[in-house]
Amino acid sequence: MEFIEKYWIYALGFFAQSLFGCRLIVQWYYSEKEGKVVSPTIFWQLSLVASFLFLIYGIIREDIVIILGQTLSFYIYVRNLQLKNDWAKIPATLRGLLLLLPPFAFLWLLLGDHHNFQSIFTNTDLTSPLIILGAIGQLMLNLRFIYQWYYSEKHKTSILPLGFWIISTIASVLILSYATYRVDPVLLVAQGMGIFVYVRNMLIHRKTLHKDSVSLRK
Repeated sequence: MEFIEKYWIYALGFFAQSLFGCRLIVQWYYSEKEGKVVSPTIFWQLSLVASFLFLIYGIIREDIVIILGQTLSFYIYVRNLQLKNDWAKIPATLRGLLLLLPPFAFLWLLLGDHHNFQSIFTNTDLTSPLIILGAIGQLMLNLRFIYQWYYSEKHKTSILPLGFWIISTIASVLILSYATYRVDPVLLVAQGMGIFVYVRNMLIHRKTLHKDSVSLRK
């Protein structure tokens, strides 16, 4: 029974990460099609669903790095949908439930019989260098969305700027180190695949900048 429970948890994590992976593939496809880096609506919709599922995975795994990271990202995904004028298209009841999901998850964690904040901190060696690296990597993955959010608010539209992909690549390397320490196959597979898309988006950005500079010279 314990064996089955363990792998159901991994299945949840892999499913959430597969959605994160799908959002990158979709975003990459649209960017290649447009010849520039774009921020499609479906990228943010998949992000929102995947973020909640991965938050649940983090709670079950008692992983404070994942829990804190996904809670912040969740609301930034909502804001990007607002900037794209797509958030209002979701039925009001569903919007309300989505906004309440992270707080409910924390309440479940706080009040539940088996999973609580005390056990998370007890089971986590916060002095370990690799735990610190993982925390920094997860923090950077969230900071990239704060940076993206700031950039998008500044331009009044949802944008995925070059800095977003640079931060993503560095953070991914740090989390891979952390995932190796935690022996977490979900994080290992997800971040390993993500690096490719991050680098490709940087190359598309570079190509776009080169085209713009050539056009200016003409």
